[in-house]
Amino acid sequence: MSASGTSRLGWYARRVSRMSPAEVAWRARDHTLQATWSRRQVTRGQVTASSADQPGHRRFTAVLPPGSAKLAPPEAKAAVLAAADQLLLGEWEVLGVVRTDLLTPDWFHDPVTGRRAPADRYAFRINHRSEAETGNVKQIWEVSRLQHLTVLATAWFLSHDEAYARQVADQLRSWWRENPFLSGVNWTSGIEIGIRLISLTWIRRLLDEWPGVADLFERDELAVRQIGWHQQYLSAFKSRGSSANNHVIAEAAGQLAACCAFPWFAESSRWRRKSARLLEDELIRNTFPSGIGRELASDYQCFVAELGLLAAVEAEAAGYPLSDASWQRLCAMVDSGAALLDERLRPPRQGDGDEGRALVLDPPASSRWSTLLAVGDALFGRLDWWPPTTPDAASSIIGALAGPPRNIAGRPAQRPWQFADAGTTLLRTTSRQAPEIWCRCDGGPHGFLSIAAHAHADALSVEVRYGGVDVLADPGTYCYHGEPAWRSYFRSTIAHNTVQLDGRNQSADGGPFMWLRHANGTELGVRDIGDAAEWIAEHDGYLALRPPGRHRRTVWLDRVSRSIDIVDEIRGGRHDVSLAFHLGPEVETEIDGACAILRWPGAATPGAARLELPPLRWSMHRGEIEPILGWYSPGLGRRVPAVTLIGRGRSVPDERLITRLEFLDPGSSTERPVTSVDVSWCASDLAVNSGPAGEMGRRATRRPDD
Repeated sequence: MSASGTSRLGWYARRVSRMSPAEVAWRARDHTLQATWSRRQVTRGQVTASSADQPGHRRFTAVLPPGSAKLAPPEAKAAVLAAADQLLLGEWEVLGVVRTDLLTPDWFHDPVTGRRAPADRYAFRINHRSEAETGNVKQIWEVSRLQHLTVLATAWFLSHDEAYARQVADQLRSWWRENPFLSGVNWTSGIEIGIRLISLTWIRRLLDEWPGVADLFERDELAVRQIGWHQQYLSAFKSRGSSANNHVIAEAAGQLAACCAFPWFAESSRWRRKSARLLEDELIRNTFPSGIGRELASDYQCFVAELGLLAAVEAEAAGYPLSDASWQRLCAMVDSGAALLDERLRPPRQGDGDEGRALVLDPPASSRWSTLLAVGDALFGRLDWWPPTTPDAASSIIGALAGPPRNIAGRPAQRPWQFADAGTTLLRTTSRQAPEIWCRCDGGPHGFLSIAAHAHADALSVEVRYGGVDVLADPGTYCYHGEPAWRSYFRSTIAHNTVQLDGRNQSADGGPFMWLRHANGTELGVRDIGDAAEWIAEHDGYLALRPPGRHRRTVWLDRVSRSIDIVDEIRGGRHDVSLAFHLGPEVETEIDGACAILRWPGAATPGAARLELPPLRWSMHRGEIEPILGWYSPGLGRRVPAVTLIGRGRSVPDERLITRLEFLDPGSSTERPVTSVDVSWCASDLAVNSGPAGEMGRRATRRPDD
């Protein structure tokens, strides 16, 4: 057997080890069904476009109220039309790659590798995880989500320019012909099928007044068959067990939206009931009561909220509303999202992120979270403490379909800063102290379900921003498939602002979307006393070492001195320690022994800081590849060099490694001598008096030379 075959068998063995017996049985059933469904494959040679003989019973009734187009702000309309005009030239950015071939797209071409994925092979015999077989499959799937066509449809809705509608019709007919049922790579993933159904629903809705829309949808037999095929697939194959994360939300949301908008099939009522029940169950399972996503990947919290809100609005408009509990949880997701954002409406960068959108009506360069808040404002009403929201095309149009805002009881009267169920805490300065200092502390579970597919080995990591500028940065994700070394690095412990022991990850990596052992954090003490705020946590990821180790971290924000102190302690024997601090790509760095001077003069909010480092052997890295170190990913498929500081040494039981990040006011000298680190902020009158947090508080009052 080849090395690749052995590796693949090893992956399958590890994957099965993370499944329950029930999940193994379900997957065996799915594999059997996939084998028998090969007889149902439709090839391109079998596809013929024809008008329906008896289309009269098909109606699209899920239309927008009259005058909805006038609700879009003029600047939003202008932005949509500008993006649509670029699309008429074939130009569109896909995951960091500027495409110029989308006037007549090849639905199977990957511009990154130049490969063409299988178009005619039976879908369940394609290994979409293999770049050698499919190329970069995310590039292919992203275009087949048809979200560039929802932008064109929005442009027609706002302008009634025939060119936009004709382009939508031409590309839809092309996709339907080139991707018949179960043929090719675009039928290999349920999440893609669910998102595509949402796109088709909204394309039909936005083009409702276009004279050719019925011939494009309900009078076209191939279009009707495609909508039915998509729903048959989702009804038969669901993400289950250890894979029931955001994928199952997308599958359920897509099917529910399609059942409500296209109730043309004998199974439609049954599909609608089952998908609604699945969506409601999985929304609760996938999110904490606070609204934070259980995957602990901020990007996916936005994605799941979008999916849930779109499906809920669709069901409500069709007369089949979701439960009050589901609406309550969706509102909590929006409110918690509003609380997480920094002053520039940037979310945390925790965990994986692939920039996935449930629906794209505005140019994709627009802020996803700003759109989510604008939609939340239309559906629930904004709270006083929310950051400002600006209506866009999506929020205006979705709000028109939804009707008046819902009244949700129990929403937070003040901006939350601690989400105890998720182990997420934000230490930040007040709105009167500009620029804002924003610090996210990670003290919760590793991730969701047994494989924690989108988690990173980042327990006790911190992100620090100044006026929305990354200073101590989470490096991001960069890639999913095709570059295993890069995938492993961006998920690793050394790639995050935390401590690595003995050169090992806190959690055991079993593959690009699988963790075999999870490091779980516990918050030991969180408090805000006005001028300062403190967070104390520890994690269990190093208990498997010999001797076992435990990492405890205290973070203290002093709002008066505009400084952050990080105190790390390794308990349980001596270990090799690597303490990493990753700087944002806009930060310039000079290091002199135990002090680094940081400046970001060209950023949106210029600033400077002094980073006083504990007594380790410090080195600076930028853009290195052997080994990989010193990188920042602005988005999937993109990476840029950035400075990483690594301090190495041996731990001493109960020794404290103390780091201070002090932000300098504009014009302050950065040349004053660096003295021993002053931790007098944790004087006895501020210390916690009892329990593990109190013990850490008392230890932190000592200076390094005590």
